Amino acid sequence: MLLHYLRQLYSLDTLDTRFVVPATAPPKEALEDAELDPAGPLPVQNGRPRGPRPLESGQPSKWNTPEFYAYLSLVACCVVFMFWKVLEVSTELDKESHPNYPKFAHLLSDGWIPGRKVDDSDAQYSGFRKNIPPLVLVVLLHPLLRKAYDSFWRADTYTQVRPSNSLSGLTQGLTSGAAADARLEQRVSFDVAFAAVFLAALHGFSVFKITAILYMNYSIAKKVPRQYMPAATWIFGVGILFANELTRGYSYASIVSFFLPSTAGSEKGPTPTNFGSTLDHYGGLVPRWEVTFNFTVLRLISFNLDYYWSLNSRGNSPLEVHPLSFHPTYNANNIKKKQLDPSNLSERDRVSIPAKDTDFSFRNYFAYTLYSPLYIAGPIVTFNDYISQLRYRPHSITSRRTTLYAIRFIVCLLTMEIMIHYMYMVAIFHAAPDWSNYTPAQLSMLGFFNLKHIWLKLLLPWRFFRLWSLLDGIDPPENMVRCMSDNYAVTHFWRGWHRSFNKWSLRYLFIPLGGSVGAGVWGKARSIFNYLVVFSFIAIWHDIQLRLLMWGWLVTVFVLPEVIASYLFPARRWKDWPNAYRYLCGVGAVGEVLMLMVANLVGFALGLDGLGGLVRGIMGSWSGLGFFWGACAALFMGAQIMFEVREGEKRRGIKMKC
Repeated sequence: MLLHYLRQLYSLDTLDTRFVVPATAPPKEALEDAELDPAGPLPVQNGRPRGPRPLESGQPSKWNTPEFYAYLSLVACCVVFMFWKVLEVSTELDKESHPNYPKFAHLLSDGWIPGRKVDDSDAQYSGFRKNIPPLVLVVLLHPLLRKAYDSFWRADTYTQVRPSNSLSGLTQGLTSGAAADARLEQRVSFDVAFAAVFLAALHGFSVFKITAILYMNYSIAKKVPRQYMPAATWIFGVGILFANELTRGYSYASIVSFFLPSTAGSEKGPTPTNFGSTLDHYGGLVPRWEVTFNFTVLRLISFNLDYYWSLNSRGNSPLEVHPLSFHPTYNANNIKKKQLDPSNLSERDRVSIPAKDTDFSFRNYFAYTLYSPLYIAGPIVTFNDYISQLRYRPHSITSRRTTLYAIRFIVCLLTMEIMIHYMYMVAIFHAAPDWSNYTPAQLSMLGFFNLKHIWLKLLLPWRFFRLWSLLDGIDPPENMVRCMSDNYAVTHFWRGWHRSFNKWSLRYLFIPLGGSVGAGVWGKARSIFNYLVVFSFIAIWHDIQLRLLMWGWLVTVFVLPEVIASYLFPARRWKDWPNAYRYLCGVGAVGEVLMLMVANLVGFALGLDGLGGLVRGIMGSWSGLGFFWGACAALFMGAQIMFEVREGEKRRGIKMKC
């Protein structure tokens, strides 16, 4: 029973139904098949297996072979060694005799685990950690307020209409459509009101700055000539990112002093104040609104480009043509029309089929861009998808899945809490102590678990806000697909880390640029250029810093070996030597993992200078070189396990592109 429960808790279906339901499949029928035991055999119905069909490329299982028994045993020993090396150093840090202890003792504070200090020195996670209690209160209050709002307006009398079998098909469609429109209006009216109050509490008087930016972007969509609208949208979006950063949020004091300059006071006197300074004083719970506004910029671009592509559908019914006809890559000669059920759209159809002309109103735009559960940190939902889910509640949201998802979040939160109480790698890197006091193994594991901390500190807010959205009836994409240690390729890592942003980048940037534009040297070069543009934007979006631009460029450069290797060693040429090809891929995976660690340490932890010190400490001795090659062997075994995990998914008919 316990094993069955754990399989359900850690199944892909619990994490996000998009992983087990094809993007083109109507979710209602597909999810009925997905209710199966995630690890058990597929049941048979009418002589045929139900559920996803095994993929032809799936290889026979290798788990019960001597080779994989050896891999699992050795990797288990390596994992124990990895934890022990960081625990060994962190235990020494509690002793004042340790030569590096005085440099970061001030970064440690008393923890809730008896006898342990807590490393709460990461500002980003510390801010989320301290605000968990009030956030939980808001998450519990928000659905209750919506229910009270709906009850007051008796929303259930017209938003839950179901077609009757006695009605004609046309009458059923009109009745269901009217109910869906009523549901949308009811939800938007609440979302607008709650967003206004929520933003006022978060940012105080800065809410007027946010509204002004929203209106300017909306004006671009509605007033700029159509042929110039995409370029104007991108220029405005990127310009806002730079302007927010350079002006630190446009303080009212600076704005007022610009239009109404006052006489400067004496040199020794206090800095003169004005009415704007009073407004700045009431900045809400999060005065630096520009930090979280980066996510809103993505929604601004989504609204404008979804509206731009919707103009292609004028005069046609969106549900009677192929959804890709509204995308610039559509070829009308190759794709046939089809009729769709708006209450049972696949994920791809929800994203691609444009909303109605009347849906692109400022009221809906305001509700979408400032939707409270996803406002602070995402995940990102496109405007089309948001409107579709407002009309029809997604079939993927059930009480069982949401409960299991909440339990997984709590498990991840406790994992992070235990880690920062027993492993102090973040404080060590912040203090930049004398690296010569650590062995190469200790330095390597400090760097590795620093990346683990980054992974968890991003995962927790994303899952928390996605859980809030699920409780509210909106199903956004899951941002973290796999554990950080279950990535062996740069392209797979890109697709699986911040997945909703990746899907957004594909739809609004990578594909319009041309995507992967074909074979040949020119096609590969053009693809690399597109990757460079995308990762440069992603780096700027994260923060306008040189080290993040270096991260984006490094990731692009590190895509090159993967592209070249796939070109020189295509899988089709190795069909007769599957094991040799698997070992060859394992060697490539070791290099890819090392490059991923380098890129992310540069971008999110150490920078180039810090990485240089870390590498010199590891590679500067014979013992360090010996450890390095031993680590490569461990990574090779781990890569073979990762390959087999994915083959197991293929045997169950699941193929994830990460």
